[in-house]
Amino acid sequence: MWYNNYMDKVILHCDLNNFYASVEILTNPSLQGKPVAVTGATELRHGIILAKSNEAKKMGVKTGEPIWQARQKCPDLVCVQPHHKLYEKYSNIVYEIYTRFTDKIERFGIDECWLDVTHSQKLFGDGGTIANTIRETVYNETGLTISVGVSFTKTFAKLGSDLKKPYATTLIPRDSFRRIIWKLPAEDMMGVGRNMKGALSKLNIKTIGDLARADRNMMLTTFGVIGPTLVDIANGIGDDEVADMDNVDAPKSIGNGVTLSHDLDSIDNATPVIYSLSESICSRLRKHNLLAKVVQLTIRDASLSSYNRQCLLPHVTDSASIVGKTALELLKTSHDFSKLPHIRTLTVRLTNLVGCGEVVQESIWDVNNEKSSNLEHNIDKIREKFGYNIIKRGVLVNHSDLEEYYRDDE
Repeated sequence: MWYNNYMDKVILHCDLNNFYASVEILTNPSLQGKPVAVTGATELRHGIILAKSNEAKKMGVKTGEPIWQARQKCPDLVCVQPHHKLYEKYSNIVYEIYTRFTDKIERFGIDECWLDVTHSQKLFGDGGTIANTIRETVYNETGLTISVGVSFTKTFAKLGSDLKKPYATTLIPRDSFRRIIWKLPAEDMMGVGRNMKGALSKLNIKTIGDLARADRNMMLTTFGVIGPTLVDIANGIGDDEVADMDNVDAPKSIGNGVTLSHDLDSIDNATPVIYSLSESICSRLRKHNLLAKVVQLTIRDASLSSYNRQCLLPHVTDSASIVGKTALELLKTSHDFSKLPHIRTLTVRLTNLVGCGEVVQESIWDVNNEKSSNLEHNIDKIREKFGYNIIKRGVLVNHSDLEEYYRDDE
């Protein structure tokens, strides 16, 4: 058993290997053994690589690069279109397998989950045994492979699943985590992004071990409260609770973004992207029975400069029409396409969320907003019954490539 004087949790991070590409190969056996990439809609724009098989990875194909560039490395690359509903189906099948071992399961995207199996050990064995049993069960029942990290924190468990792929179990126990992970680059740790990596490097913090040994006051001064928190995480300190699958808190914000293969060079080109993102996040907002008070727009341009703009919505809303219009106005007032670099990434996020049942002043919830909300609720029902494409917003009629990317993105 994994118990010791600390009474550590035993947390697994289960990561489906090359998920999109693996599902495509599983459902189309003729692709077996070939370098396969799941890509954007090549007939509508120059697509990008969304996922790739191991064979494609060995040829140097990378997620996020343009198809033409990937084909220079791998001339025999087989490109297939994404099938999000199929991925969702297999994700749910695997999730059901996880529920046989614990009720503490937290999704982290469509292909990753944390499982707290601390109290499952008396039934199924220690953490490593449970991880191996889950790997074998998933493979035997679905044909898909997973990598599993086993540790006493969520962050270290995720590091473990990344260390050995595909189809492997990696243990990172308390008594040896320093030897295993402190030598890894700091950016391998969850919470350290590209901007944070650059800032840490200036402080000569390049590995997770450097981060663990960093001066807390310096980190607080440089990064605010997140600084000492990262030091704690690197030292294996923190309250890592895995959410109960039957008791998931409502989200505090809902957002969606996209990095495009071709930079946006005008408001006209940006408009369908803004509205597609708005449809995606407002649909999810309605599923949670929430309304939003604030819309936030994040812009990253071709020089990789990034900035945020936000404003109060005219009234709390779950309407994509209102959110899209507001986000578009933020873009118009924030980015001068004639003077600034073209846009590479756009993200729309809704914050300051309130439940639909909470009291809202009559002067805020006006008639037009209520009509727009009711209309979109009805559209949700129509799409659920007849499919997404049965009804479209006019601005998206000639942009079916946007639908695949954003409407199912969580």
